Amino acid sequence: MANALYDKARQSFLSQSPALDWDTDTIKVFLLDSASYTPDLANHQYLSDVPAVARKGNNGGNTRADAPTLASKTVTAGVADANDVTIIAIPAGPALEYILIFKDDGIADASSPLIALIDTATGLPVTPNGGDITIQWDNGANRIFKL
Repeated sequence: MANALYDKARQSFLSQSPALDWDTDTIKVFLLDSASYTPDLANHQYLSDVPAVARKGNNGGNTRADAPTLASKTVTAGVADANDVTIIAIPAGPALEYILIFKDDGIADASSPLIALIDTATGLPVTPNGGDITIQWDNGANRIFKL
């Protein structure tokens, strides 16, 4: 697989149903274990489509509250960017191969839209050892992703 936007997210950016607004919505990230999640970019739409066991957030948690929020988000010429983000104190465990980006709607996993899945970033896969893991977004022309 290569870095990609979920089909439903691309549709939402264009039709606003359900609405996705990169620079004003609460956008969060998880690291994912590919042994526990098989991506389906065409059909997966909400965080509930990603098994909780696959998700790693702050302190190894897997709820929306455990996922760090992206700060200083920008959109310029169709390019999404944000500050680098740190996931704190992920307990030692299996390698994590994906970065999942999603909108936390503040209500439920079943209504929090998936946006992007990244698997070719520098540092991936990463094996947690109990410390913090910082996701450093690409500083090239496409930043996090480009529509």
